Amino acid sequence: MRTVYTTHPSPLGELLLTGDGHALASVTVPGQRGRGVVQPLPEWTHDQRAFAAAREQLDAYFAGDLTAFQLELHAPAPEFTRRVWEALDALDYGETVSYRDLATRAGATPGAVRAVGGAVGANPLLIVRPCHRVIGASGALTGYAGGLDRKRRLLELEGVPC
Repeated sequence: MRTVYTTHPSPLGELLLTGDGHALASVTVPGQRGRGVVQPLPEWTHDQRAFAAAREQLDAYFAGDLTAFQLELHAPAPEFTRRVWEALDALDYGETVSYRDLATRAGATPGAVRAVGGAVGANPLLIVRPCHRVIGASGALTGYAGGLDRKRRLLELEGVPC
């Protein structure tokens, strides 16, 4: 697959969107930590017109006018990770869940918290796949590849008191 990328301004900084030009494979933020892509590779193709639907929906989300993304995504993953991502995708706007509860929703035992944390951390689609809605069992904000300040901002945008 040829990788196409574009950047898009947001309240969280300049987003990097990658994929095949239509299906979105990743959304990253500046300074992102972890396994996510944070800068284009030389062999990628820049196309500022790519991912028009994603850019439009991200703008609507940040404006408070969109509560669910409807995008074509392409982020292959092992079966367990896919189940966790599907459970993330099923979370409602403004709904938070603990890693333990997410494990249960993904069909895993509540003891699979570490494995669920790994699957959440492997999410390449920040914002679009709402890993920011996963919090600690105590209600505390925990781990987010984009940083806890951005996680707090996303949750506050969705009406979650932090």
